[in-house]
Amino acid sequence: MKRLKQLFWIPDNKKISRPAAFLNLLVVTALWVALFWVCLGAIHVQLDFTFLGQFRIRIWDGFLVTLSLSLCSLILSLLLGILSAAGQSSPLLFIRFFCSVYVKFIRGTPLIMQIYLFFYIVGTAWGVNNRFTAGVLILSIFEGAYIAEIIRGSLLSLEASQLEAARAVGFTRWQTWRFVILPQMIARTLPALTGQFASIIKDSSLLSIIAVIELTQAMREISAVNFRLFECYLFLGILYLCLTLPISLISERLEKRFQYES
Repeated sequence: MKRLKQLFWIPDNKKISRPAAFLNLLVVTALWVALFWVCLGAIHVQLDFTFLGQFRIRIWDGFLVTLSLSLCSLILSLLLGILSAAGQSSPLLFIRFFCSVYVKFIRGTPLIMQIYLFFYIVGTAWGVNNRFTAGVLILSIFEGAYIAEIIRGSLLSLEASQLEAARAVGFTRWQTWRFVILPQMIARTLPALTGQFASIIKDSSLLSIIAVIELTQAMREISAVNFRLFECYLFLGILYLCLTLPISLISERLEKRFQYES
């Protein structure tokens, strides 16, 4: 009885054992599946995923487009985030206000509005006709604002005493950045940036509204042909989980790895 209790009850600050974690995760998963199955039974829906096999090439192509969109957007948004974070600390007021307005506008408006604005107005004005390229740019601009705040917040969280200590031991500006600032910023931003990558993957689904043939758009077209809405979107959720769950696990590992005392 005591051993069974240990599988479901963990005292404070005690490490969770692998058997306990696996068992509780299995129980929770079973409860969610049972709840979902009851809901399906209540509306008299029977799921049939057999038709998805004939669309496997199309689904795989959409999966690869989503992955490519996310990777390209991650790199470009990281660059935009670094530049925006640096710009908000610039001594030039024009650059500081430009970056600040960019971050506040992007973070204060929904992505779906920005997609229409940048694709149909800005993109048309500048001749950006390739929808994949437009999708990468739009997603990068959106995510770059959030990454800028992650980086800026990490930089502001550094104690002034550490910089003073670096100057006291004779570090140059470059040495201070290399040995004091950058190691701590990496430790503080990496878990958040990993979580932001999961957001990029999920947000890429909204690019289907400008007909970027990524995973969501591919499943939407398949459901329009077969009228199997429940199966298509349930399978879509599973595919997104295949991308985001490993990233979430990596993010949790990084948070534990880089825990520090202030």
